[in-house]
Amino acid sequence: MNYLLFFLMSLALTLMLTPAAIILAPKIGAVDVPKDGRRMHDKPMPRFGGFSIFLGTMAPVAVFLTPGNPRMAGVLVGGALIYILGLIDDLFGMMAKIKFLGQIAIACIAFAFGIRINFIASFFYFDFEQGYAFFSGLTALILTVVWIVGITNTINLIDGLDGLAAGVTVLASLSITYAAYISSGLSAATLSMLCLAGGALGFLPFNFHPAKIFMGDGGSLFLGFMLAVLSIEGATKSATVVATIAPVLVLGVPIFDTAFAILRRMVNKRPIMEADKGHLHHRIMAAGFGQGRAVLLLYGISGAMGVAAVLFTRNLFVESFALLAIAAVLIYVLLTNSAGGDQK
Repeated sequence: MNYLLFFLMSLALTLMLTPAAIILAPKIGAVDVPKDGRRMHDKPMPRFGGFSIFLGTMAPVAVFLTPGNPRMAGVLVGGALIYILGLIDDLFGMMAKIKFLGQIAIACIAFAFGIRINFIASFFYFDFEQGYAFFSGLTALILTVVWIVGITNTINLIDGLDGLAAGVTVLASLSITYAAYISSGLSAATLSMLCLAGGALGFLPFNFHPAKIFMGDGGSLFLGFMLAVLSIEGATKSATVVATIAPVLVLGVPIFDTAFAILRRMVNKRPIMEADKGHLHHRIMAAGFGQGRAVLLLYGISGAMGVAAVLFTRNLFVESFALLAIAAVLIYVLLTNSAGGDQK
């Protein structure tokens, strides 16, 4: 019950702060005006929900989990910086390249605080009279930055339907928390993941279709960054392959969607950072599903992958792969059905 309090604190704070964010958004110019066919809404919407998610999540983390913990201080600093980066983009706009470089810089800051992937990097440690220790550190830096920036952008890219990014974050964070708990017990990182789940869930009633407010890039980048850094912390506590793979399984839907988007744009010779309507949620919508049903379908697939990650952590490999196969079949059916719908 003590652990549940972290979840409930973030949930309550976000629930209280989101109505204030709805009122503040038009006063500071944080409004999403639909300007192209890629948008799923047809009227101006407040885009300041990241404010309530950020404060609701980080207040308990800052007060109860950060003091005396340098790595959690890195989570706090990095989370604040990534939210500010996204907020600037929401208010004033930002070139994709500049935003990408900012994400890399913030990932490096998190690395400097000790948040890093060491498990895979340890295979590159050949300390022949200390001549190759740098290679191990460089490998850890590259892997950590790629993971943080990649996961940060996966959540940002799936934030295209009402409630999708927030709901997927709730499912992912709860699954990773349980998987980490099974592997190594509860830590500051896993308790912070509970705060993240509470913050995302507290925002969901205002964001599910029909949405009253959007989280904006500030919110989606913050959610992605927190999932990335906290899953690293959860994995390094046990230093096992299982704990490293589990977050990848949990985040399978956004990772697949991002990889598919990059491949699609490369094949079409389009800029990788260019927005389009080829994402998984767009294709499900094209198949004739409404926003609410499309989001629930993706919740179901994400939930199945989250359970698969937990089963994998408990060495139930057959059951885990069976769930992954079901999720893969669902994705295939939805994609091919939407393609057929586009041809009619």
